Amino acid sequence: MKLIVGLGNPGAQYAQTRHNVGWACLEYVRETAQGSAWRDERKKFSAETATVTLGGEKCLLVKPQTFMNRSGEAVTRLRQFYKLGAEDVWVVYDDVSLPVGSWRYRAQGSAGGHNGVKSLIAHLGTREWPRLKIGVDTPKRQQYGDLADYVLGRVSPAEQAALETVYPAVCTELRERLGA
Repeated sequence: MKLIVGLGNPGAQYAQTRHNVGWACLEYVRETAQGSAWRDERKKFSAETATVTLGGEKCLLVKPQTFMNRSGEAVTRLRQFYKLGAEDVWVVYDDVSLPVGSWRYRAQGSAGGHNGVKSLIAHLGTREWPRLKIGVDTPKRQQYGDLADYVLGRVSPAEQAALETVYPAVCTELRERLGA
C-alpha cells in the first residue's frame, strides 16, 4: 500500500487556490481511477481519505485537514497506523519555481521554502520520499509582495486550463511508477 498525499488547506476560502493544486490533482486521480468516495477521518487521522488502485498497487489518497503547515501530523498518523516507510508516502503539491502547466517528479529533495513539505520532512525524519511538484508559476509571483498572498490567491481561468493538462500526466506518472 502507498499513501498518496495531496497538500492543501481545508475550508471554502482555500478552494481553487494555487496552494490547493495537490488536492485538485488527487480529486482527478480519484475520479479517473474510479476510487472510493472521500471518507472523513478527521477524528482518527486528521485527514480525508479515499482508496484507489494505481499500477496494480492499492493506494490511499490523503487530504490532510491540519492545514498546510502541519501536514506532517496527519501523514505520520496514517503512516504509523498502516506501518509504512517514508518511501511509501508519495506527495503531490504546488511549486512556485515551476511554470504553470508543468510538473516534475523527484525521489527526494529539500523543502524549497514550502511549509507543507517542511512539515513532512520534520515528521517523516527524512527528505527521501517521492514527490510530484505541480508548477504554479514564477514570473507572476513577482507581482505579489508576499509569497503567501500569491499561493493563497485564486487560480485564474488560464491557469486552471493549464493545470487541467497537468493532472492527467501526474496520474499517468503515478500509475507507471507504482506499476514498475
